[in-house]
Amino acid sequence: MRLFFLCVMLFQVKFLLGQAINEKKLTRFIKTKPQLSNTFIGIYIEDLNSKKIIADLNGNKYMTPASNTKLLTFLASTQTFSNLPALEFAIDKQGQAHFKSTGYPLLFHPFYPDSTLVQFIKDFPKWIYHLPTTKPKPMGSGWAWDDYKYYFAAPSSVFPIYGNTIRGVFGASKVKLVPPLPSVKDSTVSNLERYRFINKFKYNPQNWKEKDTLYRPFIPNDTLFVKLLEGATKSKISLVKQKDSLVWEPFYTANETLLYKALLHDSDNGIAEALLLMIANRQKGVFTPEAAIDSLQKRWSSWLPDPLEWVDGSGVSRYNMVTPRTLVAVLQKIEQELSWETIQDLFPQSGVSGTLKAYPELKEVFAKTGTLRHNHNLSGFWVSAKGERYAFSIMVNHFTKPTAEIRQGISELLTWLQKKMR
Repeated sequence: MRLFFLCVMLFQVKFLLGQAINEKKLTRFIKTKPQLSNTFIGIYIEDLNSKKIIADLNGNKYMTPASNTKLLTFLASTQTFSNLPALEFAIDKQGQAHFKSTGYPLLFHPFYPDSTLVQFIKDFPKWIYHLPTTKPKPMGSGWAWDDYKYYFAAPSSVFPIYGNTIRGVFGASKVKLVPPLPSVKDSTVSNLERYRFINKFKYNPQNWKEKDTLYRPFIPNDTLFVKLLEGATKSKISLVKQKDSLVWEPFYTANETLLYKALLHDSDNGIAEALLLMIANRQKGVFTPEAAIDSLQKRWSSWLPDPLEWVDGSGVSRYNMVTPRTLVAVLQKIEQELSWETIQDLFPQSGVSGTLKAYPELKEVFAKTGTLRHNHNLSGFWVSAKGERYAFSIMVNHFTKPTAEIRQGISELLTWLQKKMR
């Protein structure tokens, strides 16, 4: 009799630990979706309450995460900072104002400007800017070299200004650039383009409509930063490189929600790279993504199911590789450390906000997309009709179809999974 009860208990444990939707059912359904044929798919889903694995197909396989990498950056930032410091400042014995960078990216940003920070700088007619001893590479490891001309690949710098981009507006047969940088008319370019290695732009008015607005990266450097900051604030800025014995204080502007929505809703790459540099500066006193990633890898090793192949904050690099079950583990950490109301506010909602507007068919999904050429992923949370919450990652790599078709396939797959879990 005792043996009988033991066998029953073992069967119940095995049942509870088993997948609710097994690999065979997943594979059979995927085969009915032509959008997902000839692709490599990874699926991993867990019930956030019971921790039961709901579905697992290639959950332990490494795949290209693209902007799902921003989930790592987001978790790291929320763990590192309770409030994000916009800069550090000090007033010396002579009453002179000094500042140094924290890596904060919203100074005169074209989409997410921090007016509180701007006003703080304007409040002092003179500043002394203390340069750091380290600087990041302008473009991340594994970035495509020919992306230099696009907003999504704006170079990293210690103290971004204007998002390290210019805004070009066409009107009255000429282009107005903000900030003002040199430009020339050139009929060989499509519309607006920067010379590869210098901060000079060329434009073709034939391919612009009046009031058309385009954004293009410029090459950041310390001298240009000071020049642009002086021009915008009317404060006098001088540079120093030597070490100091000042007592530094952080200056906060309480714009965390704005910044995190830029990261998750809009998937802004420059914001993501800046956050990783902020983490590196806080943890190691340097401005390199490698320093932050090395520290985080060690800190997270106890709960990550698989080691990370992680090189940047945004996911632009093709060197990044992550497993679907690792992304779900990251989502579980986010859910443990933040309130559900905060997650609902900061994550895009299906059919409603951010990059998830492209998923109108899905119900009660709060997730992050990740797209590179031939790769599209969706990782996040869904809430069932009963109020149960799930963390999921669906990664589709190595396809040649249009991304819109892959989105449709993922949408149909996730809808089917949601119905199975009613």
